[in-house]
Amino acid sequence: MAQNIYDDQTFFDGYAQLSRSVDGLDGAPEWPAIVSMLPDMQGFRVADLGCGYGWFCRNARERGASQVLGVDLSEKMLNKAREMTDDPAISYQSGDLETLQLAENGYDLVYSSLALHYIENLPALFNTIYQSLVPGGYLVFSAEHPIYTAPKHPGWLVDGDGQKSWPVNSYQAEGQRITNWIAEGIVKQHRMLGTYLNMLIKQGFVITHLNEWGPTAQQIADIPALDEEKERPMIFLLSAKKPL
Repeated sequence: MAQNIYDDQTFFDGYAQLSRSVDGLDGAPEWPAIVSMLPDMQGFRVADLGCGYGWFCRNARERGASQVLGVDLSEKMLNKAREMTDDPAISYQSGDLETLQLAENGYDLVYSSLALHYIENLPALFNTIYQSLVPGGYLVFSAEHPIYTAPKHPGWLVDGDGQKSWPVNSYQAEGQRITNWIAEGIVKQHRMLGTYLNMLIKQGFVITHLNEWGPTAQQIADIPALDEEKERPMIFLLSAKKPL
């Protein structure tokens, strides 16, 4: 079973203060790049894996999706999503992505934001997603970039001139990483970028776009705290299709 850190009250309260929790999709600086990768969702059946507050579920409906399922392991997240949603075409379901079952050929789009780097048995999840998609269906997801997850002791290195560098030692040593973010003992899975891609290819997906995301100059001007994110990719965005 995946670690359910989001039901820890300290973590949940800390997460609630983040801009992506307060402002939703507009508070996620990578959102404009994700939008450019999304298909026209008119009439789509959509599943959001690791749905959190349900921001994408509601956005998918605004973009024309006919039915949306949001799945999350955290009951606190699901309760918040239900409080914020007034739409019978959106349903929320408790589910562990490590053992998730979805209806075969049940979805036109499966989406996931910053959840897959927590999953140990990712090949099984990719298989579940592949089987759940109709021919020609889409998978769009974001995850922490392997450069970001590589070091066993993550943190900026600053030289005498104040230049920041990110360590990438242990990049090829895939496996568990335990970090402190909002709360202590957060368990993630580090994989090389090629491993993600090869898992998808082996499953049968056709990769259509990969974005090793970084902020634009305008985003840095608007939010100076994003300036350090140009030094290394923190996340990557990927879209893929199930062949017809």
